[in-house]
Amino acid sequence: MENCCNRFADLALDYNTPKIIHIKSKVVGFINRFIQLAIVGYIIGYVLVYKKGYQEFDTAQNSVTSKVKGVAFVNYTKDPNIGTRVWDPADYIIPPEENGAFFVMTNMIITKNQTNTVCPEDMSIRGANCTDSTDCIPGKHLYLGHGVNTGECVPVSPDSDEMTCEIYSWCPLEYDHLRTNYPFLGEAANFTVLIKNSIAFPKFNVRRSNIDAVKNSEDLKHCMYDPVHDALCPILKLGTIVNSAEQDFNKIAYKGGVIAIILNWDCNLDFDIRNCQPKLTFRRLDDPHAPTAVGYNFRYPIYYEVNNKLHRDLIKAYGIRFVFIIVGRAGRFSVVPLLLNIGSGLALLAIASVISDVVILYVLKRRQYYRSKKYQTVSPFDDDSPLLQEDVE
Repeated sequence: MENCCNRFADLALDYNTPKIIHIKSKVVGFINRFIQLAIVGYIIGYVLVYKKGYQEFDTAQNSVTSKVKGVAFVNYTKDPNIGTRVWDPADYIIPPEENGAFFVMTNMIITKNQTNTVCPEDMSIRGANCTDSTDCIPGKHLYLGHGVNTGECVPVSPDSDEMTCEIYSWCPLEYDHLRTNYPFLGEAANFTVLIKNSIAFPKFNVRRSNIDAVKNSEDLKHCMYDPVHDALCPILKLGTIVNSAEQDFNKIAYKGGVIAIILNWDCNLDFDIRNCQPKLTFRRLDDPHAPTAVGYNFRYPIYYEVNNKLHRDLIKAYGIRFVFIIVGRAGRFSVVPLLLNIGSGLALLAIASVISDVVILYVLKRRQYYRSKKYQTVSPFDDDSPLLQEDVE
């Protein structure tokens, strides 16, 4: 029991004190100074300068609105559903207002004068073909079909021998194929959009808008965004946006797609507030090389009545959906983050000593000699000197 207590006392009641040893080794000295300089360079160059470690930051609260202008003339008499007409923003912006995005219709399939009545099902629908009425179960809805079976087997057209099930649906059915190999509203490349983006940094009580860079309303009317010559103008051509995203406008307008408009606010509030302006970049979000379901489209109806009977025009709209992505951060000098980053950086300097010790004790040829000099165990019973005897007493 006494031996256990003595061992515990020896382990628990010893004391370690640093010992300074000056080692005249150019290799170790170079390694130590190199690591110290690298850490100091990291603190100053990366943490403080590049990452602005002397600033406190705030993220932006934002709102964005847009307004598209431009008209397109379409003359396609081969299809009376398309015909000859002028398309303005009320026609091709669907819906008229959208949160954080806007859609511009650039191509379409129009099926006019649909009513709720009976007509033959499309032959391309699996299970629609029939030989007699027994093949058409009343009330059944075929997968991907356009309506509900009436139970009759009828000719596809008056002069055809091919038969399909008759359905109750919106007739005539939509012919779901694009008529041309080009977008009907190819002129949309020249449409313009006014982007109004307002941001706020509540921590610093700062508000900014991308319109602030425009001096007056006259300048706003005549400016046009150019990534080189006028990067702060809030009016952009749709063609410029698509081309800046490295896309061909006619190709994306034919089947549709999704384009991101990225406004990046990176503001250093230690300088003139007028320098706090957004940088615009553009990127296509959907995959143009997808094996199926390429592009972007949807259907919407226009309802009206003729002789108290409900009619509709069905429009399958292909187009480009522009999505706004707002990224905002502002920084301003503050003593607290500066001291925290300097303090944490100085703590890293201990790494230099640790690595140097590893080199001395485990790498150099005279490591055994250096180890004997670095570590020394002193016991008051190892020497009969009066001073040590006095410490024991």
